[in-house]
Amino acid sequence: MGAEQVFVVVGAGPAGAKAAEALRERGFTGRVVLVGDEGERPYERPPLSKGYLLGEQDRAAVDVFPEQWYGEHSVELLLGCRVTALDRAARRIGLADGRSLGYDKLLLATGASPRRLRVPGAELDGVHYLRRLGHSDRLREAVERGGRIVIVGGGWIGLEVAAAARTRGCEVTVVEQAPTPLHAVLGPEVGGVLADVHRGHGVEFRFGTAVAGFRGGGRVSAVVTADGDELPADAVVVGVGARPNTDLAEAAGLTVDDGVVVDGALRTDDPHIHAVGDVASIPSARYGRRLRVEHWANAISGGQSAARAMLGEDIAHDELPYFFSDQYDLGLEFAGWFPPGGYDRVVTRGDVPGLAFHAFWLAGDELVAGMHVNLWDAGIGEVQELIRRRRPVDPRRLADTSVPLTAHLEG
Repeated sequence: MGAEQVFVVVGAGPAGAKAAEALRERGFTGRVVLVGDEGERPYERPPLSKGYLLGEQDRAAVDVFPEQWYGEHSVELLLGCRVTALDRAARRIGLADGRSLGYDKLLLATGASPRRLRVPGAELDGVHYLRRLGHSDRLREAVERGGRIVIVGGGWIGLEVAAAARTRGCEVTVVEQAPTPLHAVLGPEVGGVLADVHRGHGVEFRFGTAVAGFRGGGRVSAVVTADGDELPADAVVVGVGARPNTDLAEAAGLTVDDGVVVDGALRTDDPHIHAVGDVASIPSARYGRRLRVEHWANAISGGQSAARAMLGEDIAHDELPYFFSDQYDLGLEFAGWFPPGGYDRVVTRGDVPGLAFHAFWLAGDELVAGMHVNLWDAGIGEVQELIRRRRPVDPRRLADTSVPLTAHLEG
């Protein structure tokens, strides 16, 4: 591919930045343009609910690459530029400021946006969503002021923000419709363990109820639950999931389901357009269905795979879902996937009360997902390999700490 070619990436996040890096590493000499609607260089999102939110990391610490990297690698940044149109026939994108840009290959890395609550009072000041750097900046100010924070949603964002807020001395209440946090992701067994961790740090949970609305005179002062309870709040954080940013793809006539539909090479039904990261719906041979994975690791590996595919390499991107989380002094890594209720039993190995253990989710005698908590010497690598091999496992041996995890890989 010659120097006259133009590869455009729509979405200046980790997936887009890693795609640009991979293009240069694999010898692409054409023009690489990274277009982002934020006025920020590509940055990592996980710290926004962890170290950056707590003020333990500064702005530079969350950059994907240092500022000078882009110039050194001839990667153009068009920041604060919203893409308003995609003309597939002309192979051009239109920007909100009236400019347009042609492309030979286009990568959609448009990410996802927080799902909004449509309840009375949802637009009051003090109701926060967490997705972007500016969101984290404003939420940090609220956390540092202290007071009462109500978190709507007991997912990863909700729990990590709860941990940060309690670390700063805030009173924290989490409202969650399911009976445990992360109920659909981890099931009640491990979700209950995390609930106990947070209760031990002073977090109050309101399970089995939804939010009916927010009250306040211009600024939120209370959360009203579907049960009729009124929870005083100086700030509210809503973390009820995310929706893929598919508007551009839909308007251009690309196939969209839960995300932009791509094949194993991350290619849409237009051979000149690929999609990656939170916005992409990717076929998984391992799980026999399409998955849209919203975690950091998928953005990193997917950006690299997309670059290779754009260069014409024969690839099949079928990564095992992986994520990590930090809450208080608890660190965990999870690998695999299962639909809600898509397992038969959970096997634990190690010291669950002492928060140093593995958990394994089995469907029949097959391992479909696994996690470790605070076991960095025997962490997630062996678990990932066990899942990939798809061999029957013996639950009793899996729970036996005298049997090394590597023993299950032998033979």
